[in-house]
Amino acid sequence: MRVTHGLSKTCVDWSLSGSEQFALRYADGPQLYITEQSRGEIKNGTILRLTRAARQLLERIQSHGIDARLEALKELAKLSADPTFATEFINMEGIGTLARLVESGTFGEMLAFTLTAFLELMDHGIVSWDLISLSFIKQIAGYVNQPMVDVSILQRSLAILESIVLNSHSLYQRVAQEITVGQLIAHLQVSNQEIQTYAIALINALFLKAPEDRRQVSHIIRGNRPIKAEMAHQLYVLQVLTFNLLEERMMTKMDPSDQMQRDIIFELRRIAFDGDSDPGGTEKRKAMYTKDYKMLGFTNHVNPAVDFTQTPPGMLALDNMLYLARLHQDTYIRIVLENSSREDKHECPFGRCAIELTRMLCEILQVGELPNEGCNDYHPMFFTHDRAWEEFFCICIQLLNKTWKEMRATAEDFNKVMQVVREQITRALAMKPTSLDQLKSKLRALSYSEILRLRQSERMSQDDFQSPPIIELRERIQPEILELIKQQRLNRLCEGSCFRKVGNRRRQGAIPVSPTAPPHLITHSPRDVQQNDPSQFFQHKSVVTGKDCPHMKEKSALKQNKEVLELAFSILYDPDEALNFVAPNKYEYCVWIDGLSALLGREMNSDLTRSDLDTLISMEMKLRLLDLENIAIPDAPPPVPKEPSTYNFTYNYG
Repeated sequence: MRVTHGLSKTCVDWSLSGSEQFALRYADGPQLYITEQSRGEIKNGTILRLTRAARQLLERIQSHGIDARLEALKELAKLSADPTFATEFINMEGIGTLARLVESGTFGEMLAFTLTAFLELMDHGIVSWDLISLSFIKQIAGYVNQPMVDVSILQRSLAILESIVLNSHSLYQRVAQEITVGQLIAHLQVSNQEIQTYAIALINALFLKAPEDRRQVSHIIRGNRPIKAEMAHQLYVLQVLTFNLLEERMMTKMDPSDQMQRDIIFELRRIAFDGDSDPGGTEKRKAMYTKDYKMLGFTNHVNPAVDFTQTPPGMLALDNMLYLARLHQDTYIRIVLENSSREDKHECPFGRCAIELTRMLCEILQVGELPNEGCNDYHPMFFTHDRAWEEFFCICIQLLNKTWKEMRATAEDFNKVMQVVREQITRALAMKPTSLDQLKSKLRALSYSEILRLRQSERMSQDDFQSPPIIELRERIQPEILELIKQQRLNRLCEGSCFRKVGNRRRQGAIPVSPTAPPHLITHSPRDVQQNDPSQFFQHKSVVTGKDCPHMKEKSALKQNKEVLELAFSILYDPDEALNFVAPNKYEYCVWIDGLSALLGREMNSDLTRSDLDTLISMEMKLRLLDLENIAIPDAPPPVPKEPSTYNFTYNYG
């Protein structure tokens, strides 16, 4: 790139080759590159010419001519990336000049070049961000909050605010007052990926600097006002885009020949076994490392770096393991040593589990996938911690180790354990815990036994149990169950119950069905029970309940409470004769009404029968379908095959 505006006669052009070096070419000499390392070797005359060039640019920026000022800002935007030039320009109070341009309300293309130059100059770290004025921050925040603003201006404004938040503790509060996370989330709707990236970067900067009890998104999520669908969608988009930042590490293979990466694995071994001492010779060291890597649960004991060459999860799995080992060292050591002391067939391989768990979490949280339009399925807990992903992994690896022990799993059960852990995690996430502590609590409740119970209870409500074969099976089972209930009711009638018989004489009587009597006969007095005389049996006509009972129609009975009315029933065996009863409780009432209905050939419609029928059918179907665990049941029977052309394949025995 060539710049020829306003430089001295001896300096023909400026040439930038990247952001780290600055080239100065003379008409009568070679091209010189000025870097931080070579700056001391440059002659003083050259530095003087740099100073003169910087002063000329500053004078043109301060000129009243708009065209001259615009051209100077364009040149400054290009040259500001060089640290040597930036030092000379800043020493001339150039930063203050640019800040005043912004505060004065400069707009359009001139504003874009001004912000670019300002950001480049400040990024060198020559002056402190604390020197920025509050009016400048307010002006920059205004560009971010405007609904329609040029993309280049918005991008640079977001970057400037991010740098202020990260580099100035005193100015963070001011930025937080001018910019809210809700306003930043609106910028995630645009299709420009750079704008989305800068918006997320600023949100993350606010997270990092905010006190724990004042985190912006947490304030939105935990506020008293309900979150609207649009805000929920934006939080979902923010979550997806944040997790997508992990995609690069997830798809990066480990280079087994990279010593720095191999040192990370060595660090995992050292933390677990405190193996700082050198065992001696090379062979002894290799043997010890191989043994330790086996105890760590790597698949490749000799060179565990090979375990991280598959993508996903790639290097992301190693990052998670290192985070656990460094920040939760006690947990890491406990998991490793606990499994290394178990029997070989029951040890939980930490390395293999961590790699597979990372892959699973990437699938569950859809790392690397684009947000779905209209989706608002976000998880509040991921907005409550600066390292939410890593902490989530640490919680889940402990869950995996706990589930492995509960299942008494062996190496052959690895896939089965991972399926159970996936179900535990997805069920817990579906409950939308608002914090990582709540997630831990919900995962503790979802033990392996609880997962089995939930699976069993949900089988009857799954689609398979609404399929025609299952419905047909239920219809076939129901008559058998009804007959079983009927026999139980008749047996209870045979055992007898004591009632307060309502009548003029107020007698107490046991009224069992005689075991030797026909189903349509019933005994009705203590003397009949004692003599068991079939001649005393009568053929009953009907049974009435509640208000239809003769003893409930009496005036005195009208004063009875509702409970008594619901327990009353009468046996009508003659136009003028009836046996009137009030059952002692609801259970006895249902038993006798069902039994009498069965004797009369009627359906048993009590609440007790319906409850017993559901329970017994459910149990019977579970027993009959036990062998079909995890087998899909087709909606229709398979087609009958065609008859063979010949039956030559048959033969007779004998």
